Amino acid sequence: MTIFGAELSPAEFGMWATFAVILVALVLYAAERVALELTSLGILCGLLLLFHFNPVLDTDGKNLLGPASLLAGFANPALLTVVALLVMGAGLARTGVLEAGAGLLFRYGRGHAAVAPAIAFVAVLAISGFLNNTPVVVIFIPIMQALADRLGQSSSKLLMSLSFAAILGGMTTLIGSSTNLLVSGALVGLGESGFSFFQFFVPGTILAVVGVLYVIFFARYLLPDRALLTSAVAGGGRQFMVEIHVHDGSKFDGMKPRGGFFPELADLSLRIIVREGLSYLAPFDDRFQIMAGDTLVVGATRPALTEALKGEPAQFHPQLGQDWERFETEEGHQRWQVGNQVLTEAMVTPESQLIGQNLEQIGFRYRYHCVALGIQRRSQMIRSRVTEVRLEPGDVLLLQGRQEDIDSLRGNSDILLVEWTAIDIPAVHHARSTLLIFAAVIASAATGLVPIAVASLCGAGLMLATGVLNIHQASRSIDRTIVMMIAAALALGVSLQATGGAQFLADAMLAAVGDAAPAVVLSAFFLLVAILANLISTKATAVLFTPIAVSIAQGLGVPPEAFVVAVVFAANCSFASPIGYQTNLLVMAPGNYRFADFVRVGTPLLIIVWLTFSLVAPWYYGI
Repeated sequence: MTIFGAELSPAEFGMWATFAVILVALVLYAAERVALELTSLGILCGLLLLFHFNPVLDTDGKNLLGPASLLAGFANPALLTVVALLVMGAGLARTGVLEAGAGLLFRYGRGHAAVAPAIAFVAVLAISGFLNNTPVVVIFIPIMQALADRLGQSSSKLLMSLSFAAILGGMTTLIGSSTNLLVSGALVGLGESGFSFFQFFVPGTILAVVGVLYVIFFARYLLPDRALLTSAVAGGGRQFMVEIHVHDGSKFDGMKPRGGFFPELADLSLRIIVREGLSYLAPFDDRFQIMAGDTLVVGATRPALTEALKGEPAQFHPQLGQDWERFETEEGHQRWQVGNQVLTEAMVTPESQLIGQNLEQIGFRYRYHCVALGIQRRSQMIRSRVTEVRLEPGDVLLLQGRQEDIDSLRGNSDILLVEWTAIDIPAVHHARSTLLIFAAVIASAATGLVPIAVASLCGAGLMLATGVLNIHQASRSIDRTIVMMIAAALALGVSLQATGGAQFLADAMLAAVGDAAPAVVLSAFFLLVAILANLISTKATAVLFTPIAVSIAQGLGVPPEAFVVAVVFAANCSFASPIGYQTNLLVMAPGNYRFADFVRVGTPLLIIVWLTFSLVAPWYYGI
């Protein structure tokens, strides 16, 4: 093919066309004017059409870049491992395993307010080495917000550091970040050996420790002190009136007041205690004691109630009287007592037939198969039992039920479902099995008993089989943006390798550095990849530069491991931009950050990690 008077072979034309596709992709990914999934799909379609009409043939006349090669990314073990780890992370979050650990850490740090943030950042760094850092950051955001309140400062002083600590922790093991898995998968595709679980643990830990020291001791001076625009939790400050029925062995059984109030119920506003038909109001005599059979009428926010529901949800189901027992199923259970339960809000409509009736008269749970846990009425303080309150237009009911029963309320003329308030109730009864599954996956992968792809897929399957997650919840945990971007990046990487583009770029870089020592080339290569990781996706950067790293190492006559590990670490250095990695985007709104905040705080960290790597890598890899 002749272009501008030059005769190009199909491979050469394909190489330059691939460079053009990469350039367009970088612009679209950085601008985000088009949905990232659509951009990724466009890249795949463009490459499929390009190499269908301009095939790159091997010696047997077979197209090296046919659909089977370009679409192989969807079946790439690294991508499937990422998907499985996302599902497992959702299981750990849903069962409260991560939150329980974070809560213990927070309670320990409360007595040492000055060092509590440092303890939290070190814990996040350690956890992120063994779990995808996205759910870790999601769990720790409210923990850090509460800690900021205790310290009397804005959460903007802590949340960006939280994201950075999670990213740094992801540099230490193979599964710490999906980026690491992708580089390892790309290596295998190039005919090289993939990474073992702890292959770059030593240099990664050195970088992580140096980076977290900056986060703990210096970042707070550069972070803004900016108030939140909105609450991070919808309806977080609004209180619902709720009943708690105390049974033998309950965590409420035996509680005693101090100074007229119950310190264990600090997050629940206790209004009435009903005992044998008599009502007792606060403040309470210090000789008073909550007993089995008491009914507590409390005011509770959504977050406080969600926390209190863990392990003992039946205590929060208002009693509707014995006449309704005839509606029980033969097994003695109703649908609000089994399966995956959801918490949501619904408003009583002005034309509702429920107006003027209380929950007992309506038989709400038997009519709708959902439990009305509480009632909120235009911020009024109600001092009566939930089941005795006659509903009025505009009352907001807090409902618990299975997802399918909640969905059936759509279009109901009596109550209006507030769709965006739905959240899953933590399934703490699955916590032990979830933790065992996750520990088995880590142990089997770390010891080399089975490949990480096999271990993670089996672990995700076990979480589905044991009921930790259902299919719907598992599918929601899979980020389609990540899947499409990884598939597109892998297709671009294959195209670069097959057309000679990777070798061309490697030769150009070697020519630019001249006769510089391999350590200097390695340092310059790290900085180039790190800068690009902040402009486009870390995953796309990692996959595109892996074949280039191998080619540069071969050109220098050194083992490729140091250059490929440089891709792992540099692609993870997405500190100076919120668009480089998803944990930065997660903290951006709760921290009320601006783009410039990441540039100001993240750029010094990127430089520190680069300089540390430039000193450590030549010593560790002997180049």
